[in-house]
Amino acid sequence: MIETTSTTAIAALTLGLGLALGFGPAAADEAKPPCAEDSYAMGLRYQQQSAEVAALQRQAYALARIRLDEALAKAAPGDKLAIVTDLDETVIDNSALLVRDMQACHDYTTWDTWKHWEREGNPTLIPGALDFFTYADQKGVAVYYLSDRYDENKAQTKATLETLGLPKVTDETVLLLGPPKQERRELVEKDHKVVMLLGDTLHDFSEDFTSKVPVDKQRDLVAEQAEHVGRDWIVLPNAGYGTWSKTELKAWDAPIKTE
Repeated sequence: MIETTSTTAIAALTLGLGLALGFGPAAADEAKPPCAEDSYAMGLRYQQQSAEVAALQRQAYALARIRLDEALAKAAPGDKLAIVTDLDETVIDNSALLVRDMQACHDYTTWDTWKHWEREGNPTLIPGALDFFTYADQKGVAVYYLSDRYDENKAQTKATLETLGLPKVTDETVLLLGPPKQERRELVEKDHKVVMLLGDTLHDFSEDFTSKVPVDKQRDLVAEQAEHVGRDWIVLPNAGYGTWSKTELKAWDAPIKTE
């Protein structure tokens, strides 16, 4: 915390000095000393700005609609079908908060700015999400929003979802942090046949993928459970954060040769 505060203070001083010398905001910004959080920039740029992520998100929801139609066709009379979906980076985009924190040299992965964002932030919809959940609702499929957002901010989260036009937003359908996600999924399964799970982290699909499980083991588990992926598990991209974010990269063991 002391290092972050010092870095921020130095950045502010540098900006003020640049403006005083007439360099202008652009030049002063270029003079800002680097901070550790700058390493998040490439992932956030891809997540927030790339057309490829927008395409992947739309692709995920297009596939979800195909799989939902298949489930509806197979359903027996009287089946109460349901979808369970994560919220953050699955239905709603919170990247503006992450970018704000990164630019202030604040490590957003400590999540100490998250509660404020839940109460006053303005997330946007993930492309394809609104059309899909509206379609599911029109088909009589129950939608449950299962998220590790703070339950103390449930009223604000519900208001956010309602403002964005998402269907069936109630105290019963918005299941926030408290019991583990698996227990909340099982709560839905007591009265419904859950035909689809959606999320951006594998913990949204199975308790097998907790943060305590090493990433290499998670990859093995994905191979073992591959029959779910793209069928009743719809996974969306998130390059902003995840259990993978602190893992070591593997490099080609060869000297650099330029041509």
